[in-house]
Amino acid sequence: MTERSGFVLHVRPGRIDDYLAAHRAVWPEMLDALRASGVRNYTIFRSGNSVFGYFEADDLEASGRYLAAQEVSARWQDTMAELLEDRVPDGGPPALEQIFRLD
Repeated sequence: MTERSGFVLHVRPGRIDDYLAAHRAVWPEMLDALRASGVRNYTIFRSGNSVFGYFEADDLEASGRYLAAQEVSARWQDTMAELLEDRVPDGGPPALEQIFRLD
């Protein structure tokens, strides 16, 4: 069964262009790690300096554990930490509570 996750992150003032540039050129090895973790349909939307992300996996906890163990994920989060107001944990961002879903 597909599990869904959404999150909100806040980009530091003056760093949104850097954040956008980083996501136009995500490292191939980071993309490979995301795919290998089972993450799919990963999308990020922007509103000002806030971004909303959404992704799916068959097992979100297993995907998070896999990513937390990947060196490339830690390097990516270190790089993003310079751009974000709060560093994202290596296993992924804290999920938002789902309150409605239309299938």
